Amino acid sequence: MHKTVAIQGIKGSFHHIVSQQYFDNDMAVIECQSFQDTVSELLEHRVDIAILAIENSIAGSIIPNYALIDTSNLQVVGEYYIDVQHHLMALPNQNIYDIKEVHSHPMALLQCAAFFKEYPHIKLVEAKDTADVAKEIQENKRLGIGAIASRLAAEIFNLNIINQSIQTIKHNETRFVIVQRYSEENHIKDSDKASIKFELEHKRGSLATVLNVLSDCKLNLTKIQSLPIIETPWKYAFFVDVTFADYEDFEKAITILNLMTTQIKVLGTYKNAKK
Repeated sequence: MHKTVAIQGIKGSFHHIVSQQYFDNDMAVIECQSFQDTVSELLEHRVDIAILAIENSIAGSIIPNYALIDTSNLQVVGEYYIDVQHHLMALPNQNIYDIKEVHSHPMALLQCAAFFKEYPHIKLVEAKDTADVAKEIQENKRLGIGAIASRLAAEIFNLNIINQSIQTIKHNETRFVIVQRYSEENHIKDSDKASIKFELEHKRGSLATVLNVLSDCKLNLTKIQSLPIIETPWKYAFFVDVTFADYEDFEKAITILNLMTTQIKVLGTYKNAKK
């Protein structure tokens, strides 16, 4: 069993919720300021595993994290989805008209923008982390300041939820990936999903041909994301997620793609969490 996990953010953050639900609650959690710090903890062998948010159903892909996984030579060994519910919270015995400022992560503020149009007296302030704001409000007894964070953050830092589920789109899901340092032994038995990265010759129809191979090999494409190749202007790498019923179909596809691409890399095979 994994002993330690690195997360971006502090206890009460959505990454912390994933660590509790994906693993057992006894897992030691290392809190990190940024995604880069999270990966560094893993690469420097201070933790066994890390959790990275990779995409959101409203905001789309978290592009830098694709690059981090690739350049750090990490291996995706699992995935997890959570329904992100944003709650407005503050110190007890206050209502929404007592709140003069609300601090939170820019993404949370964006996802709750419509709610705050009804309360023009509230100033919205960007912060690094949702749970970190909740902690700071409690530690410094900041009256008149609200946080947008998870229900767990409200419980940990003894804050009162003034309004629940204030995000504009009520079903707001984030996908997280579980990553480890690369190892040949990380192959997940009975895996039925994979993340791969490939580069192609810059010629007409090259991507369409690859997609046809995936289809012919009975692979279902669930995600495709292009990223510029920094050292080669106007050339792109493609990050693709596929699901499959038979691992042999995936192996066959990779064998063919090895011949068709200028570079291919399997970022990880794991269990599909969306079944």
